[in-house]
Amino acid sequence: MKTTIIRIILPLLILMGVGLNSHASENTHDLQEIKYISQPQANRYGAGQPEATAFSTIAKAGIKHVINLRPPAETPDFNEAAIVTEAGMAYYNIPISGSDDLTRANIMLVDKVLREIGDESALLHCSSSNRVGAVMALKAVWLEGASVDEGIAIGQQWGLTKLQPVVERLLTE
Repeated sequence: MKTTIIRIILPLLILMGVGLNSHASENTHDLQEIKYISQPQANRYGAGQPEATAFSTIAKAGIKHVINLRPPAETPDFNEAAIVTEAGMAYYNIPISGSDDLTRANIMLVDKVLREIGDESALLHCSSSNRVGAVMALKAVWLEGASVDEGIAIGQQWGLTKLQPVVERLLTE
């Protein structure tokens, strides 16, 4: 009888596992529709500005927190906080409009939010993920002890592009 149970239950468990895994990969695949999406760390995503309709997909993918680095003035007709919270996620806005806002205080604020979130999944975004990459490069060097080269590489994984010369200057001052 034990052998019969094992022959029936084991294949069912395997099928259930395959079904769950394919569903998870479908959710991750759906995230590919978001501009400049990346996943440089476990439970951490960087991206450009998601469309309003994408936030339900983001929530279904298991992301619990959205950190928007865009100042409200960049999207005056878009209430992202309401859309994100309606989708069941927590919303944070840390406005970084450009290089002048790449300060230690702002980097420490992003770090504080990420530490409070802990292991829960989070999406950090700006318009193109360039500011996200800049923030993560500075965070890696200023707060985590990475070398400048390591910090730049981390920033590039997160989307650092046009702000790279500014980040390099800030890291070598």
